[in-house]
Amino acid sequence: MEQFWRDIFDFCTEITTQVSDYLVPQFGRLQAVRKPDGTLVTQADQWSDRRIREAIAHRFPDHGILSEETLHIFPATDWCWVIDPIDGTTNFTRGIPVWGISLGLLYRGVPVFGFIHFPQLRQTFHGYWYGESGLTGPTGAYLNQQPIQTSDDEPSQNHLFNLCARSTDILKAPFPCKIRMIGVASYNISLVACGAALGGVEATPKIWDIAGVWPLVQAAGGGFISLEPEPVFPLQVGVDYGDRPFPCLTVSRGELVEVFRPLVQFIGDRYASADRVVAAQNPKS
Repeated sequence: MEQFWRDIFDFCTEITTQVSDYLVPQFGRLQAVRKPDGTLVTQADQWSDRRIREAIAHRFPDHGILSEETLHIFPATDWCWVIDPIDGTTNFTRGIPVWGISLGLLYRGVPVFGFIHFPQLRQTFHGYWYGESGLTGPTGAYLNQQPIQTSDDEPSQNHLFNLCARSTDILKAPFPCKIRMIGVASYNISLVACGAALGGVEATPKIWDIAGVWPLVQAAGGGFISLEPEPVFPLQVGVDYGDRPFPCLTVSRGELVEVFRPLVQFIGDRYASADRVVAAQNPKS
């Protein structure tokens, strides 16, 4: 599969560069509208979504697609791309240069490759994580094609933990790290992957917010923990993922789960998707 993975990496590099060239001149200049789920969208999101979908269909016609702006039902294909055309639309529209283009490639419902490009930061993350898929190929996580890994440090007030906008209740009690809130799920998790932060929590990310960074953080040595009773992956054929949140905790190493999870689990209890909780409480015999 060596040539396959080269093609995947080259494709991601090419399409995110093309999309970035379109987006950067519009940075901070567009008005957004609010979608029914409360998130924002601009015509730039819609153009980028369409351009990436068209490119995938041309280059990999047998691959399925899940997309924030259009395609929400998981297809019956071995390979499926999950697209977030602009992760951080609020930042993009308000002139804050932390926003990115996120692509995750799933094999039989589980992410095995992630590619996240942050044009104005000049940072591109990618990583390979095959898990139990049986696939082979390149390994590791990278920032601008240089290897990265998570931090081995112990929590302290000189170390960082990332929050999202819906997890600030954590601050009502003492917390073992300094807090940062950047507003972009994929960047929050990428900061854990590259060792800048020890962990982070996302209360209501959608599947396109996390599919690209799920393999990245694990390839770098970290952990991705669902705060729901059920794991996030594998995705299920025919399920509509458009409105489903996936509360999650990211940690730089497994030993920190017992440190951070008790402090953030209430986030999962509050925002967990109701149907996933019911399914966990009533498993099939």
